[in-house]
Amino acid sequence: MPEHITHAFQPIYDTESRVLILGTMPSPKSRENGFYYGHPRNRFWKVLADVLSQPLPETNEAKTCFLHRNHIALWDVLASCEIHRADDSSIRNPVPNDLLPILAAAPIRTIFTTGTKAAALYKRYCYPQTRIPAVPLPSTSPANCAVSYEQLKSAYGAVEETLR
Repeated sequence: MPEHITHAFQPIYDTESRVLILGTMPSPKSRENGFYYGHPRNRFWKVLADVLSQPLPETNEAKTCFLHRNHIALWDVLASCEIHRADDSSIRNPVPNDLLPILAAAPIRTIFTTGTKAAALYKRYCYPQTRIPAVPLPSTSPANCAVSYEQLKSAYGAVEETLR
């Protein structure tokens, strides 16, 4: 049964953020852990650390510092929606986040989306406002076992290339 979820995390960015990475909506494990990509088997933080050749940030504070140090802004496409657990395909009644404050405050060069649903929602709800096309990346979710770790590293290498 879907439940109505309102995004509880603030975006992470500063005036030096050059890349914006957008997920769909925090999973139940992420909400429980109080931070983005909080499921212990989600590969997001490991992939980013590997492509940026840096140690894996372990705590929420270390992850925030990692993002700032690497000029990465992080948020989600949706402010609220109805969703069944972490199943993006079950999303109904999506309400997008307003990305314009981030884009006004930071020199964002590229927007990336994590997963096909985030890409589709961004294109439908955010692109008309931002007019910045997003680069879709594969989901790092443990449910996305069709994409190997090496394939993720290859795809997320685009983040590192943008930051050069």
